[in-house]
Amino acid sequence: MTTQQSGPSRARAAAAPRTLAEELRASSDEALSGLLRARPDLLNPVPGDLTQLSARLSSRASALRALERLDRFTLQVAEALAAAPDATGDTVVRNLLAGPARVKPHPGADPVDRAAVTAALPGALETLRARALLWGPDSALRLVLAVREALAPSAANPGRTGLGPTVSEATVGMSPARLQELLAGAGLPATPDPVTAVAALAGLFADRKRCAALLEQAPPPALALLDRLVWGPPTGTLPDAARPVTAEQAHTPLEWLLARGMLLPSGPGSVVLPRELALHLRGGRSHRAVEPAPPVVESAADRDPATVEATAAGQAYTAVRTVEELLEGWGLQPPPTLRAGGLGVRDLKRTALALDCSEQVAAFWLELAYGAGLLAPDGEADEHWAPTPAYDGWLQDSVAERWEVLVRGWTAATRVAGLTGSPDAKGRPRAALGPELDRTLAPSVRRAVLELLAELPPGGTAGAERLLPALRWQRPLRGGATGPDGRDLREHLTDWTLQEAELLGITGRGALCAAARALLAGGDPAAVLDPLLPKPLDHVILQPDLTAIAPGPLLTPLSQALALCADIESKGGATVYRFTSESVRRALDAGRTASDLHAFLAQHSRTPVPQPLDYLIDDVARRHGVLRVGAASSYLRCDDPQLLNEVLADRRAAELRLRLLAPTVLAAQAPPDTLLAVLRGMGYAPAAESAEGDVLITRPDSRRTPPRSAPVPVPDGPPRPDDALLGAAVKAIRAGDRAATAVRRETVAGPAALLPQSGPARTDLRQLPRTAAADTLAALQTAVLLGERMWIGYINAEGIASQRVVDPVKVEGGFVTAYDHHADEVRTFALHRITGVAEVDDQA
Repeated sequence: MTTQQSGPSRARAAAAPRTLAEELRASSDEALSGLLRARPDLLNPVPGDLTQLSARLSSRASALRALERLDRFTLQVAEALAAAPDATGDTVVRNLLAGPARVKPHPGADPVDRAAVTAALPGALETLRARALLWGPDSALRLVLAVREALAPSAANPGRTGLGPTVSEATVGMSPARLQELLAGAGLPATPDPVTAVAALAGLFADRKRCAALLEQAPPPALALLDRLVWGPPTGTLPDAARPVTAEQAHTPLEWLLARGMLLPSGPGSVVLPRELALHLRGGRSHRAVEPAPPVVESAADRDPATVEATAAGQAYTAVRTVEELLEGWGLQPPPTLRAGGLGVRDLKRTALALDCSEQVAAFWLELAYGAGLLAPDGEADEHWAPTPAYDGWLQDSVAERWEVLVRGWTAATRVAGLTGSPDAKGRPRAALGPELDRTLAPSVRRAVLELLAELPPGGTAGAERLLPALRWQRPLRGGATGPDGRDLREHLTDWTLQEAELLGITGRGALCAAARALLAGGDPAAVLDPLLPKPLDHVILQPDLTAIAPGPLLTPLSQALALCADIESKGGATVYRFTSESVRRALDAGRTASDLHAFLAQHSRTPVPQPLDYLIDDVARRHGVLRVGAASSYLRCDDPQLLNEVLADRRAAELRLRLLAPTVLAAQAPPDTLLAVLRGMGYAPAAESAEGDVLITRPDSRRTPPRSAPVPVPDGPPRPDDALLGAAVKAIRAGDRAATAVRRETVAGPAALLPQSGPARTDLRQLPRTAAADTLAALQTAVLLGERMWIGYINAEGIASQRVVDPVKVEGGFVTAYDHHADEVRTFALHRITGVAEVDDQA
């Protein structure tokens, strides 16, 4: 744990702490704070003292969580330590990774850069120390017990080293007579007991010269058998593996090995290669391939940086407009939410058709809007998906700022759109926007992919096949579940990240853009992107064929107003809008008048308003609202009786079951919305009216959810504590440790009535000071007068016992006011709850 080293690292060996708790006690507050920051699970709850902290560090769950966050080389260092005896020096670890300098490596081992291993080893050891996975001086390194148990190779779990158990572990339960037979077969003298016999056999395999001499006597087929097991797995199948075979009885190569302990029984039908012999055969190396540095990601192709920026900026604009188009459509026709959550298959297909993309891409746009807080369920009894009020605020921002909102939401989201349609645990397809799309691994993989792309020169590209080796090196234990195709979740996330980054404009033609580099560096991506985006236009070009051409992106208010009175016919570099009777009526239904539409078009058109368009607007406006639909079930009224008779006589209105109530009123047996739809289908332009007879204005943007916040990513473990929490936790742990380890004077046992006979604190009562009530009061009053520090035992109202170091300030009214070093504040303690007191001799 000690973070500062003066002189050679060997200098620490002279004053090596004997336990992990003592090592923590000797570490600085900065080192302890760094440990708690790296392993926030240790703070739930805050340990009472350093002994509790060391016990929590040794828990298996906490250790495994910390191991998952190690890079490959640091993990290999930990695996080498787990394969070596406890209290191993750093030189032994270096030799296990790179092989002894004068030993010929095994032909099957990958070449290793010994200088690189030597240079990287101190950093890896310090990383393990900082995470409290390793302690002790460099001459006697010790893994935390839970780490050793998780990484130590065995016959059943050889791990990444491929090694088996030691001779001592493999011979557990073997009879003393059989051990002596193995010694005799290996040419060793007999020993007086099983312990020395095991030590002699293990020493033979660990002695390079003697072991080599024994192997020279082995028949070639026996050496071939050993070579098959040397890199793992170290076990082989053998019927009746436990049968005793002596050197005189050995007739086969396998029996020759069994007679000399070079293969030991690991079960009724299996044998295992002892670890000491495997290391000898490997040339002293614990791993076949050692990677002290991450693989270098090389560019697959180099793009022109200017082309990359232009392509990415264009796609960023398209992404913003796609989300806007999606939410505008869902504001008009919100799709229902499935009972189990998510979006139905038909609605997803309908959305994909509207966006002119595949269903998988449509699911990505939906998840993007949902993750940014722009889309949410409305929470009604008949729940639907709809834009949130935040969407209206988002529309007022610039395109670059809107893009930044989407990208930041995407990088932090744990929801994975690529899982849409994949089978769940019950074989049912996962729904878009459903509850089963969260994966805690997603944010870290996305950021790691983008950071690797950022390391390439501007314009450099790299596919998943080039990125995955580096990603696996960074977090070898964080690959996620393996799917039916044999690929783990990290591989799929890498592919999806590259695809989604291209859709978002984070990359252009596969290369990272400047705005994304600014985002990763903590800068302002919107400021970088804004100059590259096409400037929004405030005009269109009206054509005589009732179309309008937008030669570029339009200002948001203009595009919304134009979409209200015209339909988008085609998209691309220039967007084409077409005016129809239905689109003009839609604008009139929204409260626009004919004069409003004429003025709007004249203001924003670079060409005169064509006469056919003027005629279309006037014709629709003249007929609009002449017929009025209200609720009876529904009714139809009109000031022109002749028009009502025309509707009544039309066979297409038969389904409405109209009946003439008055010369200007028809009653219908259909609801108002059906009556409106049928009449419009017949070519009329009716308008809806309220119960008061006023025309109802239908606004396309009227459907919004109540205020909703963006979905919170699923946490990947406990949240990282801030500096204030870390400082308070370190103070509390130090204070608790001082209370637990303070040197006290001898105390006098008090009456048993002061102590509860049951409850959660009973196991702690033996550690508390116990003094009589009168002695307790006298000692505290004396401490107030002399300004002494005291150690007290205290039982709170819940019956929980604790020990505290306090500086008494005042004693009166049955209470003691004192500065509590554990809580780092002044507190009041009830005298009748104090079990006893003792003076603290050492107040340092």
